[in-house]
Amino acid sequence: MQKEILYIALPYAALVLGAAAAVYSYAKREFTFSSLSSQFLEGRALFWGVQPFHWGALVLLSGHFLCIFFPSAVLAWNAVPARLFAFELASFTAGVLMLSGLLILLARRLVSAKIRAVTTPMDYVVLLVLISQVTLGLLTAALYRWGSSWFAAVLSPYLLSLFKLAPSIGGIANMKGIIQAHVVMAFVVAALIPFSRLAHLLVFPLPYLWRPTQVVIWNRDRLALRDPEAENAAVKPLNC
Repeated sequence: MQKEILYIALPYAALVLGAAAAVYSYAKREFTFSSLSSQFLEGRALFWGVQPFHWGALVLLSGHFLCIFFPSAVLAWNAVPARLFAFELASFTAGVLMLSGLLILLARRLVSAKIRAVTTPMDYVVLLVLISQVTLGLLTAALYRWGSSWFAAVLSPYLLSLFKLAPSIGGIANMKGIIQAHVVMAFVVAALIPFSRLAHLLVFPLPYLWRPTQVVIWNRDRLALRDPEAENAAVKPLNC
């Protein structure tokens, strides 16, 4: 019964909850489909956290997508040792990038008083869940080599069986505990997406990566403008 709850009931509950919440939020609270960026408050650490996180996630999700929906192609690619090694190395590197970005983003919210003021409990929950998930993935890759091959051969049939509404849990039920935890955590992340800043990925997942940076031009000394004792504190900026 425990296996059925973890590998059948939980995935369906997470996916249904995530999909229903996403539709409701988009229809009733469209503003929530935004990253609610705090770049205006602090941009340097945000840049060094967001860039590796997004690029690492893009590569990892692409690799997982290929393993799930094109397992035969992945196995054929991995039949050549050099290509298998390249696939594994790229995936592991992307995981390290993603983890480093997440740690920077978490540290940014913990260290900066301005960022803490606009941080919600869900922000911390999502960051900690993602950090745990990526850490589990990196440990799996380090302890159980050539994951892209056994993923395509064992986990892909299980995941596809869920989409076909004919769940077959034989493959996942016999795998190592750390791999099972990694799979279960993936469904938890899916359920959290519409309740967090990650909801923006459902609308604009790619243009964010190459959008131009915002340039702010000050016509006066910005530090003096913020000083209530300054002589020009009551003077309107020239660009108003």
